Amino acid sequence: MACTGLRPSFRKLLQQASRTHDVPSFLVPALSGRTNRHTKSRTFSTTRTQCSRIGREPITIPPDVSLRFFDLPIENARSRKADTPTSAVEVKGPLGSLTLALPPYLTTTLTDSSRKLLTRVQTPTLKHQRAMWGTMTSHLSNLISGVSEGHVCILRLVGVGYRATLEPTPLVPTSIIEYPNQPFLNLKLGFAHPVEMGVPEGVKASVPQPTRILLEGPDKQVVTHFAAKIRKWRRPEPYKGKGIYVNDETIKLKAKKIK
Repeated sequence: MACTGLRPSFRKLLQQASRTHDVPSFLVPALSGRTNRHTKSRTFSTTRTQCSRIGREPITIPPDVSLRFFDLPIENARSRKADTPTSAVEVKGPLGSLTLALPPYLTTTLTDSSRKLLTRVQTPTLKHQRAMWGTMTSHLSNLISGVSEGHVCILRLVGVGYRATLEPTPLVPTSIIEYPNQPFLNLKLGFAHPVEMGVPEGVKASVPQPTRILLEGPDKQVVTHFAAKIRKWRRPEPYKGKGIYVNDETIKLKAKKIK
């Protein structure tokens, strides 16, 4: 039985060959001996971290809109989380005023000459801050456009017998009035009973046609949330296309199942 000695590893053979310049140049960095257990591993991508495409865009402020930044009181500074807001901004315009709380790692710069609002974060390389950079910039843009122009949602009722009316008082005795002179939407959606929904405060509802509902308001979140609550009663179904559609919503119809 022949005795075979310990053979050197393939990596050692390559390292020895690299000293004599017998290895291609693209293998030299991998065989330089720096890949040990304590060395930080390199990522696959060598490109640098990109900034938020939405966050780095400046926000144009109309002439009839004013901003006011103020600090929020901190009750317990030791136990607050990273996203606990420390400041807020109040946006005033012709359609009202709205307030948005800002996280501590977000900074804003307002130029009075060009009326541009820039937002920045402390560490753009962090994924959470980079994501919130674009999110908070979108919220600020929605507030500024909401108090100056407003947001609109158009709902279409598609279905036989689907109708909507706007009532100044509730027709159902069990309906709860949340604020004085609250209007109510009365919907006929094919159920055995009508669906009655109170219009939230800050939203103006109108019914130009029996199958059309128009929602307007300065706060985009409130307007779209109320539109989603109305749509929830009759989501568009894919066979006949019946349901409640919001804005330009479309669905792809399926073929009828034939046995």
